[in-house]
Amino acid sequence: MPIWVLFGLAVSLAMDAGAVAIGSSIKLCQVNLGQMLRMSLSFGFFQFIMPVIGWYLGQSVAGKIQNVDHWVAFGLLSLVGGHMIWESIHADTEQKEINDPTRGWRLFVLSIATSIDALAVGLSLSLLRISIWLPSVVIGIVTAVLTALGLQLGCRLGNAFGRKMDLAGGLVLIALGVKILVEHL
Repeated sequence: MPIWVLFGLAVSLAMDAGAVAIGSSIKLCQVNLGQMLRMSLSFGFFQFIMPVIGWYLGQSVAGKIQNVDHWVAFGLLSLVGGHMIWESIHADTEQKEINDPTRGWRLFVLSIATSIDALAVGLSLSLLRISIWLPSVVIGIVTAVLTALGLQLGCRLGNAFGRKMDLAGGLVLIALGVKILVEHL
């Protein structure tokens, strides 16, 4: 696989993670180094490991996963996005620290949701008999970098526009889920 194709693949897979990072960081008043490292490393790790898992699953389950991956991503992103919208309307400012999207179950759910398409890529590379290790490493690194950039952009938008951006962040996550769903139907 030519390096420019590999890099293009990595960027296209990482775009979802970057968009989710923007949407998630909007709710934070500032993104500190710990938050940036947690989300970037988590997103990068899941984007690295999912193609590996997909590659090892191989042909036997390729059809089954491809039939539901978009529904899973849609459901997870809609769940988190809907909760962000609800919080933008009902939560006070003290709740923001409790609901940090760079911690706990939210981070885990977002990491899974943004990496499901990478699982399908791993399955595809397995069918093409392409080694998975270099693509997975490149995908993970590119995802971590774009996530860090997304967190910085979202934080700036959040500081500039306040709670309205919480609502927008939730809508972005839901729209991303709808986009994934529509592309696969």
